[in-house]
Amino acid sequence: MKKGQICEGVVEKYTFPNKGYVRVEDRNICVKGALLGQQVRFLVKKLKKGAGDGRLLEVIEKSPLEDAKPSCPHFGECGGCTYQTLSYENQLQIKAGQVKKLLDDVILTVDKNVETVDKSSVFSDEKARNSEETAENVDNYGQNYCWEGIKESPLREGYRNKMEYSFGDEYKDGPLALGMHKKGGFYDIVTVDKCTIVHEDYNRIIRAVADFYREKGIPFYKKMQHVGILRHLVVRRAMCNGDILVNLVTTTRDNLNEVSDKLPDYTGILTGNACDLDKLWEKLYINELKDVLLSLELEGNIVGIIHTCNDSLSDAVVPQRVETVYGKDYIYEEILGLKFKISPFSFFQTNSKSAEVLYETARSYVLTDTNTDMFKDKVIYDLYSGTGTIAQMLAPVAKKVIGVEIVEEAVEAAKENAALNGLDNCEFIAGDVLKVLDSIEEKPDMIVLDPPRDGCNPKALEKIIAYGVQEMVYISCKPTSLARDLVMLQERGYRVVKACAVDQFPGTVHVETVVLLTKQNT
Repeated sequence: MKKGQICEGVVEKYTFPNKGYVRVEDRNICVKGALLGQQVRFLVKKLKKGAGDGRLLEVIEKSPLEDAKPSCPHFGECGGCTYQTLSYENQLQIKAGQVKKLLDDVILTVDKNVETVDKSSVFSDEKARNSEETAENVDNYGQNYCWEGIKESPLREGYRNKMEYSFGDEYKDGPLALGMHKKGGFYDIVTVDKCTIVHEDYNRIIRAVADFYREKGIPFYKKMQHVGILRHLVVRRAMCNGDILVNLVTTTRDNLNEVSDKLPDYTGILTGNACDLDKLWEKLYINELKDVLLSLELEGNIVGIIHTCNDSLSDAVVPQRVETVYGKDYIYEEILGLKFKISPFSFFQTNSKSAEVLYETARSYVLTDTNTDMFKDKVIYDLYSGTGTIAQMLAPVAKKVIGVEIVEEAVEAAKENAALNGLDNCEFIAGDVLKVLDSIEEKPDMIVLDPPRDGCNPKALEKIIAYGVQEMVYISCKPTSLARDLVMLQERGYRVVKACAVDQFPGTVHVETVVLLTKQNT
């Protein structure tokens, strides 16, 4: 076997999030996007001792797990969903199995000599999809935690409350497209105006915007050449009332290549009055676009249209200047009886209905029937708190909840939300958890962690562990990051008591995990 060779084989192993492994000669080749049981053709990209990486070229034969017909016409072309050929039962089985295997492996590393609990407690919930582990497997792993399986998303289609679309073209020099990146691609864009994981209002909006700017001939921003103007369209829609916020993201000019030698200074062009907003809006036909959007027949109601100027070289939506074109720059969402104000750049769980399942699970890990009064004189830390959702759910039973979040806008939203919900015992601090922990005088009695995808900064995790709280709840949107952090937590005296997965993203490879840890007596 050599680099550049085209090979075929059957996927014999599958790991989170979408890594299929094919045995060829003496190597296990990782082929991203290949499902367990598929026969695939792939290009060898990289070789190393006993392993390698391959790029999926073709699925020759489906997996036995692929027992469903894709509901979305964009499936296979759009890179947004992977599991639409799987029944929901099989999706849950795969996700639960992956999460449990990751947890088992990391607990085995540190805790392999601990006796197991009664196996009936591990598999007590018949409705939970506990992967394909058997009681014998549990003995082999030496587990001493309760695996509660995976909890379903209440909605399997139309569940997203936010979509970030990109402008581009479906092929080089093709017509303007607005949607998601093509599967396996970085540049080509598919106009996903029949997407099934969003409400139909999203599809009508992006279809209208794409048609509008295609007719006007406004160019999209080309990342490599730094030319063009249209970058992203971000749409948020509240599940509770259908209110919609539309955010158009553009550069401020389309001749960035002319100042390429000054790019380090160029990112600051939007300070002061450097951008003539009236001329930019005239060039973008903003008022005409507003009229088009407001004339659409939607089930929901557009309550705000925003224009964000972003001249950064990053492909992310960077809000260097934000202007309200119409209405207001926020919507409200409701979770478990609490009301939350969501601004254009606030982090909020993208599946509102499943977020209720996630947060109810996390709350149940903190509170039980026997310890509800335990925290009335206690302080709880909500670290990486976002808009303060978890903090506000715990505030009624605690003396005080302190949330720490690095995004200042999210912190301001959290403060507003706490006031909106009549909670006066929440404090929210803007800053990096690593630095902020040194300045908080009140020490925690309980800690809830909900870090970003990459998990906790190791130095921050050391500080968190140093508090020595009896219990922690860790919520993770990337179980591989959770598994890595669990190694340090266990080495410092914490053990996993129970865990479960929560499916917030049907049709995709992603899954949330909630873990309860307790400090062992030494």
